[in-house]
Amino acid sequence: MGTNKRAPVTPRPAEGLAPGLDGLLRCSWCVAAPEYVAYHDDEWGFPVRDDVRLFEKLCLEGVQAGLSWLTILRKRAAFRRAFAGFDPARVARFGPADVERLLGDPGIIRHRGKIEAAIENARRALELRAETGSVAAYLWSFAPPDAARPERITRAALRGMTTTPASVALSRDLRRRGWRFVGPTTAYAFMQAMGLVNDHLEGCAVRPRVEAARRAFRRPGP
Repeated sequence: MGTNKRAPVTPRPAEGLAPGLDGLLRCSWCVAAPEYVAYHDDEWGFPVRDDVRLFEKLCLEGVQAGLSWLTILRKRAAFRRAFAGFDPARVARFGPADVERLLGDPGIIRHRGKIEAAIENARRALELRAETGSVAAYLWSFAPPDAARPERITRAALRGMTTTPASVALSRDLRRRGWRFVGPTTAYAFMQAMGLVNDHLEGCAVRPRVEAARRAFRRPGP
């Protein structure tokens, strides 16, 4: 007599994870577009100490307000061309003619307030360099100790979390210094992206790589 054999049951991914086209589980927010997958796998969460990249990300997170990050990601190359590679020393010299030039650039988000904020923030970034030695040294001073993060980063741990005490403190201090479009939610998204925290979910294929990169990372100091 034959025996009835049940087909093997493929376990469902944990909440917040989804397989990519290569079958690897990733944070589910990234699998909708190839640009997102590349950004998630190669950038998001890896620690950064370069002042230009950190300044760029703060600017672009401010521009993103009310939009999707995918929209900004697809325009990032155009933003870099328009904003002199986000070198704070060059952007700080932008004047009214540059604002009008940027408002006429179809490759970027043409929002006068956000454009003017990026220029003003570049000037504040130069002040930070003079005071603390680098933008990186200042920003990383707000990174929470790993012991303050959940031991297992799960969707449940992050559900509804749009700010943290560290992002609130960073936002408050930046605004005190005259920075614009740097609210607590923007500050938290920046911290996640630049590796000040590792918010890849438990089970995400990239999380161990980010953990290793953060262990090897030497935090910038004054």
